[in-house]
Amino acid sequence: VQLQASGGGLVQPGGSLRLACSASGSNLDYGTIGWFRQAPGKEREGVSAIRRHYTSYTYYSSSVRGRFTVSRGNAENTWFLQMSNLKPEDTAVYYCAASRYTLIASAWSQRSQYDYWGKGTLVTVSS
Repeated sequence: VQLQASGGGLVQPGGSLRLACSASGSNLDYGTIGWFRQAPGKEREGVSAIRRHYTSYTYYSSSVRGRFTVSRGNAENTWFLQMSNLKPEDTAVYYCAASRYTLIASAWSQRSQYDYWGKGTLVTVSS
């Protein structure tokens, strides 16, 4: 599975961005899509996740719940992270990742649960 994240950029505090993640490959065997971010000098952290075949199951970190929304696009194997009311502390490189498994609430934010990673896209929130 190859993953490509896009949609990053510079946005003012309070603004919005939508990140996209496209999955491709000859064997698209994955059960969960996760979004992670890594700020300068910090560890990569889980932001959100969604089950591939049960898209009503979505997960969010406490820092983004209520501001970010994860969803599946109309095109198969396309996923989105809608980010609203962005704050300077949201500045980071954002990555999408795929797990072969359908992850539960206690596991979705663990990096070790993901088998495939895309290159990141930079989000900068600044005035």
